[in-house]
Amino acid sequence: MNSNDSHEVSQLNELKIDLDAIAVIAHYKGNSDIIMDEQMPIFGGYAGGVEETTIVDVATHLNSMVMSSASWHLDGPVHIRWGSTNTRETLMIAGWACATISEFTDLLSGNQYYPCAGPCTEMCLLEAAAQSITDTASGREILSGVAAAKGVITDKTTGMEARMMGEVARATAGMDINTVNQILDKLVASYEGDYANAPAGKTFQECYDVATVTPTEEYVKVYDGAKKKLEDLGLVF
Repeated sequence: MNSNDSHEVSQLNELKIDLDAIAVIAHYKGNSDIIMDEQMPIFGGYAGGVEETTIVDVATHLNSMVMSSASWHLDGPVHIRWGSTNTRETLMIAGWACATISEFTDLLSGNQYYPCAGPCTEMCLLEAAAQSITDTASGREILSGVAAAKGVITDKTTGMEARMMGEVARATAGMDINTVNQILDKLVASYEGDYANAPAGKTFQECYDVATVTPTEEYVKVYDGAKKKLEDLGLVF
């Protein structure tokens, strides 16, 4: 890695650090590396509910600069039951925390994407879209995704999820916040009843031509269908 690449170090939940991480930070600083401090506050965990976890989330941003000497902070409020960053509660936390950091500081903030559903499914794309809308409207500088299927299944990540994240971010930029909230309310309602039975989707090899690194016709149709639903909700691509 080059010194101008982001070098990761993680806080522990919540607002903690261990000696190994301190040693890593010292190494990064000695090399004048760009430091990316990562932390995913847990909704329903040590912090508590939406309001309390939002306070912790803001604190993790500040802590990343004070404790880790970070160049930027990688956020990612996650639901303790569903292991996802795309639930109604975690989107509220991420949006409020980022809006606060954006308004009152000059800190750079990113967010991680962990949909419940796997690639080549409409639900996965809609989950990613909901978080992209939230991040863009709240002033997030960096969108880091998408780790489909909660980021825990081998080969369950493709470029199409990231494409949806990017296209939705561009469509959301500049929108009135009241309109954004109306779209989000309907969008999240369309998938939040399916967390327990989220579609597993397909592996990269199953929904991409590996030789040309292009999505299959099936995945393109799924993508276009999800995009049409977002247009019906009010997004303009």
